[in-house]
Amino acid sequence: MTRKTKICVLVKGLVQGVWFRAFTKEKADELGLKGWVRNVQGDQVEAVFEGDEDKIEAMIALLKKGPPLARVESVDVKEEDYCGEFESFELR
Repeated sequence: MTRKTKICVLVKGLVQGVWFRAFTKEKADELGLKGWVRNVQGDQVEAVFEGDEDKIEAMIALLKKGPPLARVESVDVKEEDYCGEFESFELR
């Protein structure tokens, strides 16, 4: 059985105005992850993901690449306690 996990992610670089949030939602939906994504100050994107550990790892790998126009400098990941609080994945 796959372990459920929750992570908070902060993506830095050229990640605003390049369809990064839409890309993140599309990939999260494909992987069956739940949570949210939003732009934050300083040209960064913040996201929270809940789901199977292997799907979360796949999502992290996708975030490190980003969509074609993005230039990802870093992806900071912080694991948190899984609580199953989300029903879907949303853009904020």
